Amino acid sequence: MKERLSLKVSISGVRGVIGESLTPQLAARFAQAFGTYLGRGKVIVGRDARPSGVMLQEAVFAGLLSVGCQPVAGGLCPIPSLQVLTRAAQARGGLAVTASHNPAEWNGLKFIGGAGLFLNRSRFDEFIDIYHQGEFSFVRADKFKPLLAEAKPGRPHLEKLFAALDVERIRAGRFKVAVDCVNGAGAALVPEFLRELGCRPLLLNAVPDGRFAHPPEPVPENLGGLCRAVAARGADIGFAQDADADRLAVVDENGIAIGEELTLALAVKHVLTKTPGPVVVNLSSTRAIDDIAAAAGVPVFRTRIGEINVVEELLEREAVIGGEGNGGVIWPAVHPCRDSFAAMGLILEIMAVSAKTPSALRSEIPVYRMVKDKVAGTPEQAHRAVKELKKKYAGRGEIITLDGLKIVFKDAWVHLRPSNTEPIIRVVAEARTLSEARRLVRLFKGELKRLLIGP
Repeated sequence: MKERLSLKVSISGVRGVIGESLTPQLAARFAQAFGTYLGRGKVIVGRDARPSGVMLQEAVFAGLLSVGCQPVAGGLCPIPSLQVLTRAAQARGGLAVTASHNPAEWNGLKFIGGAGLFLNRSRFDEFIDIYHQGEFSFVRADKFKPLLAEAKPGRPHLEKLFAALDVERIRAGRFKVAVDCVNGAGAALVPEFLRELGCRPLLLNAVPDGRFAHPPEPVPENLGGLCRAVAARGADIGFAQDADADRLAVVDENGIAIGEELTLALAVKHVLTKTPGPVVVNLSSTRAIDDIAAAAGVPVFRTRIGEINVVEELLEREAVIGGEGNGGVIWPAVHPCRDSFAAMGLILEIMAVSAKTPSALRSEIPVYRMVKDKVAGTPEQAHRAVKELKKKYAGRGEIITLDGLKIVFKDAWVHLRPSNTEPIIRVVAEARTLSEARRLVRLFKGELKRLLIGP
């Protein structure tokens, strides 16, 4: 089967443009391969709020049924809730219909093992081999199992959150909390979550119809409406989720977006005050994490980009907190997955315990400036460019090739890597000043463009 170039198949799952590279036929085929890989049994199926989600969900049901699995419809469901539910239900696995932060014309599939974790590299490769071979374990019609439905797919997740958080301290704060759900899956659970924490919710874009009011990635340039609402309505804090609710950005009480990198830094700082222990983050996360961990006397371990890479290292090191600097907090006390609800809960808890505003908490985090950009390019082009730049910059800084190329200078770093989810090469730089971070991004974008034009 020949797929178009816009279909991305990686450890982060499958993503494509609806009606072009991603069709219901293709979704059913991936579901057949996944069901064959898992073996016959229950598979939890959930989706984010994109209009194309129902179509792909039905195709996934058909694919799973055809190979003898029993789909359990989780319906509209945040990704972390689906992961918790997969483990709680002792299912063979889970399948999420989502394209995370990608634009509305995209959708995708994420594949979850029985422990509620995404497939690691070796397991993903085994599954994809089955997909390419097309040797699926079809069953006769009399072997089909009935489709089941989960009435409250988010409830196991909420119970885990409330067991891990200091709920009474948060309730005592009576915080006024503005949340921009971007009309995504988070809107299905945010009201209940905040009510049970005793907060006064101010909900924006909370109709889970997938018609995004703005681009769904929770970066500062997309959060103007939330910033204005926080300032105008006197909210104590603002939160922004992405479309499948595994990432979170923070807006302080003055209506200023402090950047999704600081979500992880705030969470790490708070957890280490409660339970000091190892921290695991990816290569592109802010250096502030290292400073926070050093102050607590604990080690930091860095991994390749991708949630499962962080999760596997986190479990091996028995880390107390981890995540990715895109707003993806992983708190294993709830579940080892990126979780915007865990991030919200931790930040509300630190506000309640410290009696400090978000801006005051932000001022306690070491200051670094990060700039993120991208260049169009394939993984093959990225590999060639990394090889050339590694030679050129040898001796000018610490060279790390765990995932693309990261060059660590005395007071700054730059990271170049092919995206797992889009046909681009990401360029991320961090420095003490914004001007220096921008200079590094300009320099290495130029280097990439020069190399990509070459033979």
